Amino acid sequence: MEISPPAKASLPDASAVIVRDPLPTRGDLDFRMIELLFFAYREFTADADSILEQYGFGRAHHRILHFVNRDPGMTIADLLELLQITKQSLSRVLRQLIEEDFVRQMPGAEDRRQRCLYPTQKGRDLTLELSRAQSRRIDAALGTTAPTDAAPIGSFLMQMASDRRATQEWFKKQGIDRKDPA
Repeated sequence: MEISPPAKASLPDASAVIVRDPLPTRGDLDFRMIELLFFAYREFTADADSILEQYGFGRAHHRILHFVNRDPGMTIADLLELLQITKQSLSRVLRQLIEEDFVRQMPGAEDRRQRCLYPTQKGRDLTLELSRAQSRRIDAALGTTAPTDAAPIGSFLMQMASDRRATQEWFKKQGIDRKDPA
């Protein structure tokens, strides 16, 4: 009878070690702004989400409706670049918005191969309803600050949002000035 050597006690893989201490709010990283942005975004989108749910829509529908209403006639290519999504991601959502008559897709006036997007009145009305819900939350939050506080908040948001060329071009097109975003 052969006796096998005792099994070696294996050390746990470092990735499997359980960590019980929470990350500190302030330390190498300051988690305050991260969490403020997280929870602010959650609440900012929650108002619109509850309206969208009545239509069987989600945030992707909202984004498309928002930008098509802000720039009627924009091409699908422009929307893809602005939203930084794939054709596949856009396709299902856009098809639903078109089928339910919130958006119309039309060939370009100069280049018939282009697919230009226009909101219908139904799409405009829903966009305004969603935007009013979000504006109420913004106005309520700004109502707790001094009137001069909006400028640094706008500047902060501009700095956070304007890394991508498509976003910078959008701000320029829409007259959202880097020096006076609020």
